[in-house]
Amino acid sequence: MASNPNKETKGFLLLHLSVFIAGFTGVLGRLIELDSAVLVWHRMAWAAVLMALFLLSRKELRRYKFKDLLQMGGVGVLLCLHWVFFYASIKASNVSIGVVCFSLVGFFTALLEPIINKHRFSIREFLFSILTVCGVYLIFQFDTRYRLGIALGIVSSSLYALFAIANQHVGKHYEVKNMLLWEMIGGLIVLSALFPIYNVLFPVGKLLPTGMDYPYMAFMVIVCTIGLCLLQIIVLQKIDAFTVNLTYNLEPVYSILLAMLIFNEYQELNFSFLLGVALIILSVVLQTIAFRNKKTALNRRT
Repeated sequence: MASNPNKETKGFLLLHLSVFIAGFTGVLGRLIELDSAVLVWHRMAWAAVLMALFLLSRKELRRYKFKDLLQMGGVGVLLCLHWVFFYASIKASNVSIGVVCFSLVGFFTALLEPIINKHRFSIREFLFSILTVCGVYLIFQFDTRYRLGIALGIVSSSLYALFAIANQHVGKHYEVKNMLLWEMIGGLIVLSALFPIYNVLFPVGKLLPTGMDYPYMAFMVIVCTIGLCLLQIIVLQKIDAFTVNLTYNLEPVYSILLAMLIFNEYQELNFSFLLGVALIILSVVLQTIAFRNKKTALNRRT
């Protein structure tokens, strides 16, 4: 069946809009003056309430067995932990460090997915991911002030890789919008339970947003969480999942550009950092070419 050029063009425009929106999450994490765990608690709480109201208004809220709720909520716990470490990384260093470390998701996925899903280990994907590791290593060297932020960012990327694998496996059985709701609720419950211990180890200071935190948080929840999720659903109806996943590798690029414009972070970056970023981009390009060639070869066979 011939593809519709107008549909694909609209799909690509919406796809890049969604990646651009995703790029704001790191910037907002620095703008919002809350501890990373408190920030994530508010993000998940606000998102859960608004998503529940949205589903109720459209009469799309579904009932699930307790076992199903545990599965979806468990995936949400991984997302919650990823967010806590991601924003902690940004607050301990800067936006550029946090989002560049996020590029290690491909490396951790290449290591963990074959083990979890029990399929053949891909040497090619692992070698491409090693380029990303080398890039992050170069960035790690450029300023000792940011090493804590980099370490937190590495943990964040490993947690996201686990979340992506679990989300793909569990998500096959549930409707996307309802799953998003229960992921938010699951993460919120566990974070609330762990918060007293967290507050003793890392005193958080203020618990409520103040001043400009409110509009920033509203934008993060409405646009970068719920809106982004719904936009991704629309995009996946027009563009194949392979293209979507590859294009999201541009998210760190958008975040770094925004951070340079808003926080003047280019003044803190040196040649070692830029070389590290170049290696990460090279890894993405090589993966894109390899996957495109593989896809073309499969299409010719069929």
